[in-house]
Formats: sequence, C-alpha cells, structure tokens
Amino acid sequence: MKAAFITGHGGNEVVKIQNYTLPPRAPGEVRVRVHAATLNQVDLYMRNSGAGITHQLPQILGLDASGVVEEVDAADPVLRPGQEVVIHPGVACGRCEYCERGQTVLCTRIQFLGEHRNGTFAQWIHVPATQVFPKPAHLNWAEAAALGVNHLTAWRMLFTKARLQPWETVLVFGVGGGVSLAALQLAKAVGARVIATSRDDGKLERARAQGADHVVNSHSGDVVREVMAYTDGRGADVVFENVGEAVWPLAMRSLGRGGRLVTCGATSGDQPGADLRRIFVRQLQIFGSSLGTLAEFRDMLGFVGRAGLRPVIDREYPLDALHAALDHLESGTQFGKLALRIDGH
Repeated sequence: MKAAFITGHGGNEVVKIQNYTLPPRAPGEVRVRVHAATLNQVDLYMRNSGAGITHQLPQILGLDASGVVEEVDAADPVLRPGQEVVIHPGVACGRCEYCERGQTVLCTRIQFLGEHRNGTFAQWIHVPATQVFPKPAHLNWAEAAALGVNHLTAWRMLFTKARLQPWETVLVFGVGGGVSLAALQLAKAVGARVIATSRDDGKLERARAQGADHVVNSHSGDVVREVMAYTDGRGADVVFENVGEAVWPLAMRSLGRGGRLVTCGATSGDQPGADLRRIFVRQLQIFGSSLGTLAEFRDMLGFVGRAGLRPVIDREYPLDALHAALDHLESGTQFGKLALRIDGH
C-alpha cells in the first residue's frame, strides 16, 4: 500500500511517500480503507525530532482518519464491512487502573497513532475495533477525519474539565488553530458567548463568521481590557488556551472570580509565572487536558450529528503533496484543518 512515513528526523527530506507492507489483521482489529486524514502539530514534531515519544523508524504519520470498514471480526456487534467510520487516535491498554475506570485517555501504556504506532497517512490501517466509530452522516471525509483530534480535545476541555454552561462566557486564544476553532464551534453550539483572539485580523473576521461574539487582536489590542469591557468588568467564566507562556498572564487576568482555565498546549513555552495569590484569592481553577476518552468521542460524535456542526477545512491535499501540506501547517497561516485525500478520494 502507499503510505507516508518518516525514516529519520529533520525536515521534509525524511518524509517518504512510497509503498509499505501492511501486516496481517489481528483478531479484534478492523481493517479500514482510509479516505481522508488531517494534519496535526504532532506530525511536525515527529518529523522534526519525536523526542520523548517512544517510536520505531520507519514510522507512518497521522493521528486521525475517516474511511470505510473493509474487514472486521464476524462477531463484532457494531461494525460491518462497507460502513463509513472515524477513528479514535489513542489505543489504551484496557487493563490499568485508569482504563478500568473508563479514563482511557489517562492509560499508563496508551499508544497514539502516528506517534507510538503506525498512523493514518496510509491507504489502509488496522486498529482495535474499540477505536472505530460510525461517521456522522452529514460530514464529508475530510470534515469527519478532523473530529478525531481537535474536536475531541476541545470537547473534553470545555465540557468534562471546565464544565462550560450555556449562559457563560469563554475566552478562546489563537482561534485560527484547529483545536481553538473547534472550541469556538462547540461553545457556540451550546449557546455560550465566545471571545476569540488572534494576531491576524483576517482570522478574526473568519471567527466572527463562525459565530464569535467578540474578537480581539492579541498583537495590537489589549486582551484583558477588552474582556473586562465586554463582560462589564466581571471577566470570563472559562479561558481556553493552548499557547502557553506567551498568553498565560493575560489568561489569568481575564478570568472572573471562580473562573476556570483549561490548557492543552505550550507552544510558546511551558514555564509561565504562577501568580498564586490571584489563584487562591479569586478561587480560580486550572485544568490540564489532552485528547478524550472513548466515551467522550462517542458523545461528541452524537452531538455533532444532532447539531449539524461541520469542522472547518482550510485546504485539502493529495497524499503525494504531503510535503506542501507540512510546509503550510508549519507556516501557521491556515484557518481550520489541513486535510489529506488518501488514494484520490
């Protein structure tokens, strides 16, 4: 089969697109013919160094995907050949204390597609049947694939961790990125007010078109002042951020009393000031989060189907143009997801 994999670490020269032998399907696994996958920041990280992530070379890239079931155990109670599906990217061990509690995303031996095991940038993939879910019928292949990382991550952050309510205000940093844009869509879908930030006025206008109630240019504007003015001095109930050190002081000062900050990234640095006095005086809560459980994925897919929500796709590339797609992702100019069409679909 054709697949995109890294043979080492560096730049695009280590990313190869050529034939790769698919091993036999094991009992309990599903063979999925991949129609689309999307790019995530971790694809760049794996290409560049993969430091701290146990993996073997060559390594097929890609976390998320949508496609069609080609082969599955006859006794499987849910899946059948020909079914359109999406894939959850985190393969848990099923045996540790966290898995036994249903918190598969906290599994001590979890393996992520495209990181610890071969990923989705390939014509076929074998994954445990527990990772495969029916695709929302209203979505195209690229839109469906986008749900597996960004929307699942945003769902857990907003609703499991921060417990966002429809009457609340959420401040979303860096709205051009996939997970922040997913947060905007999900928060608006439940009726919350959203303040969105970006350093790009064009992205802010597109965020307005997606339903943002108020936007702030974080380069030329004063984020804290704008948040306080918009909320009549009260502050945001929830801050959603995946930037890290560069925005942390603004995030903390933008929270109202009893507010919740939830974070899933630190692209600008991971050692911000703590400001402990503000935390305990205002009784703030800080949550770390990543991806989501199988149950959260199921719930999120159901919500997306009922709400008719459609992930934003910035651009689609054929698999053979992965180098150009990686360059686009690295530029940071995208609004929404960059998708790969696998095998011409």
